[in-house]
Amino acid sequence: MQKISQPLTTALENNVVLQIESPAPSIQAEIWLRGEPLTSFEPGKVYIVEFWATWCGSCVDGMPHLMQLQEKYRESGVEIVGVAASERAPTADEARSTLDAWLTEKFPNLNYRIAFDSTGEMDKLWMEPSFSFWIPTSFVVDRDGCIAFIGEPTELDEVLPKVLNGSWRTSDQAKSADAERIAEGEPIAREQALKKPIKDRYRAAVEKKDWKTALSAIEEGIALMPDNLGFRRSHVNLLLHKMKDMQVGLPVMRQFVRDAINRNSENWMVAALDELFFPNLDHSHFPSAERLAMGKQLSEHILALNPPESDKRKLLPYRLAALYYHESGNKDRAIELIELALKSQGGPELIRDEDEQREISHLLQFLAYFKGEKVCYGALCAVPNNGRFDSWYTVCG
Repeated sequence: MQKISQPLTTALENNVVLQIESPAPSIQAEIWLRGEPLTSFEPGKVYIVEFWATWCGSCVDGMPHLMQLQEKYRESGVEIVGVAASERAPTADEARSTLDAWLTEKFPNLNYRIAFDSTGEMDKLWMEPSFSFWIPTSFVVDRDGCIAFIGEPTELDEVLPKVLNGSWRTSDQAKSADAERIAEGEPIAREQALKKPIKDRYRAAVEKKDWKTALSAIEEGIALMPDNLGFRRSHVNLLLHKMKDMQVGLPVMRQFVRDAINRNSENWMVAALDELFFPNLDHSHFPSAERLAMGKQLSEHILALNPPESDKRKLLPYRLAALYYHESGNKDRAIELIELALKSQGGPELIRDEDEQREISHLLQFLAYFKGEKVCYGALCAVPNNGRFDSWYTVCG
């Protein structure tokens, strides 16, 4: 499952929750890339509306299964609609043309409709009111035009036959699953609704380099949500790397490191290491001995939390620990950690999507830098550069 970035606040603002028995929203697609346009849900038919994206590995992996379902249940009146509402590209035109070419290459015999939307309208109508935060997400629309199911497409094999025979919506299983889904989603939506104005104010201030306003917004966010990693990370980044206020920033950084270790959280430790060692950031004003001491603590804890023999993926944590070891003078250890991270991937043939390819590319950039020579992993290669690297972490999450 892949998280989507849009703030999901519509249901809370309008006091409308999309759930079982709700009338299905309309399909407001920008354009139809495959199949005839769907203007309305035809009575007597069952529709599967799935939100997906080409960069989402589990979405792509599930497409052959959707094709099988479409073939299997076509005579029972089932119609599948894929909604690509989260494609990533500089412009909507580029996203649309890239998606069209991708479908032609990867699924030339696709047997169900594909709708494209870059306006956000489909998310507002379907994803936001249903507290759906990840893709792929499937909506099943029953023969009377009402929602019968909202959830992961992996559940369709069990759910769809029961929808077709009319037993699903009245079952305790369906009602319980939907109630659980809403109970889990509503607090997340409320938190996103609280964060949105703060994040908007922060980003607008950063764009103008108005650091005082940005700091005020982040401090407001921390007061509201002291355990929010995005706000805490942004606080450190702003003080140390934007404002270069070491007097205020150093104590904040020390507390961030302590909290990351006390939480025993890989995500927090990765964020702290990134602020301390990412080469694109200027650390010249940072006391070197203290910076290395913090890095040693964090790296040792990350490696203890995710040792080489564990089955956990190591792409990001080992990359950050390697940066510490390289800067502390232990180049061999840095190279070893990058190679262990690559090994944890399982092999070049297991790279499934753009996100994983990007992560591997980052690893190779650092490995080439550490070794001082060209390195490759399958078809992906990197050469030594001047110490500037692609960024991979976003603050104020």
